Amino acid sequence: MPSFDAVSEVDMQEADNSVNNLKKELVNRFDFKNSGTEIELNKKDGVITIISSDDMKMRTLREMLIACALKRGIDTRSLDFGEVEKAGGTKLRRAVKLKKGIDKEQAKKITVFIKDSGLKVQAAIMDDKVRVTGKKIDDLQSVIQMLKSAELDIPLQYINMKS
Repeated sequence: MPSFDAVSEVDMQEADNSVNNLKKELVNRFDFKNSGTEIELNKKDGVITIISSDDMKMRTLREMLIACALKRGIDTRSLDFGEVEKAGGTKLRRAVKLKKGIDKEQAKKITVFIKDSGLKVQAAIMDDKVRVTGKKIDDLQSVIQMLKSAELDIPLQYINMKS
């Protein structure tokens, strides 16, 4: 029976590329010279750590990170900006988590949305993804189009299309 999986993932290589691009931009900006600004990606945990000297630079870094992520094809809904906190002395720190997986509440919303569509497909929650099965591939493609047009809080990718 044909099926596909709806997942929410971030390509860590593209995230690394966007952080590296941001570092290159910072070197060339006059307002960041000798400011002690640091940006780092922890690939294992999926967290970008930003350290800067003042709040204005922190806001600018947020906008620059969003722009670099968009250039690399990362959906900005997958960036979860934490609160700005003191990092010792006059430094400020912000952690940006990269959202991975679909949580239970979002998965339930997606399955209800699919069931309410009236198409002859079944949606099942499997860990951090939603598997959709149906008799016709056309129905599955209709579900994908509906999910793409739906206003969801998370970005979705569609993988493992089997016929």
